[in-house]
Amino acid sequence: MHLIDTHTHLDFPDFDADRGQVLLRSRALGVRQMVVLGVYQSNWQRVWDLVQAENDLYAAFGLHPVYLQQHQPGHLIELRSWLERLAGQPKLCAVGEFGLDYFLPELPAEQQQALFEAQLGLAAEFELPALLHVRRAHAVTIATLKRYKLKRGGIVHAFAGSIEEAREYLKLGFKLGLGGAATWPQARRLRKVVAQLPLEAIVLETDSPDMAPAMHPQQRNSPEYLAEICAALAELQGISSAQLAEASSCNARQLFGWAQSAP
Repeated sequence: MHLIDTHTHLDFPDFDADRGQVLLRSRALGVRQMVVLGVYQSNWQRVWDLVQAENDLYAAFGLHPVYLQQHQPGHLIELRSWLERLAGQPKLCAVGEFGLDYFLPELPAEQQQALFEAQLGLAAEFELPALLHVRRAHAVTIATLKRYKLKRGGIVHAFAGSIEEAREYLKLGFKLGLGGAATWPQARRLRKVVAQLPLEAIVLETDSPDMAPAMHPQQRNSPEYLAEICAALAELQGISSAQLAEASSCNARQLFGWAQSAP
């Protein structure tokens, strides 16, 4: 089985004690590529150092809305410099994680929107996919994406919207990142949506160390759980885990421009 974890935070301190062992176990379970996403300016170098040291890790850099208060105006300028300096590097695969979070009332919507649009502009300029955080903000996100029309689309991470919203994202060239959330029996609405999604819409993710699946409650999430997540989501889709693994990995490779034989 060939699996791709399209959304991890393996650079976080949660993995400092055993990161190498986590990677070994994940590879042994079929996880062949993993994307590590930067979320604020001070962790970009850490992310880049990590992916440079491991053949199967890839980097994305962004300014996450949850950290809005610590982002500085100069960080957008720095982000552009990073993307410019690393343009064409195979280890750079996307801009992200960025987006809109309307769940947290302390995050001003206008500031979020300005930061969101600035980073969409960078994704468009550098022709990179956008890896998006969208929480209770699908309508505004879709309306904004319609204005930007990104050439390479991207991924809506931890998708939890409606089937109608899913269709709108697909029209815009986006894939839907699915992970641990839909493995929980109480997530009835999300599970119904997952069951209706076309295979070409889906990419798999863990969001490690967050969003642990139902099989590993209250634990640190890890790419090594991706095969179990894949099996649970395949059951919702009524297909084999091998079918979902193949389709989701093909979708991810197409999005990121990775060859079939990528390490």
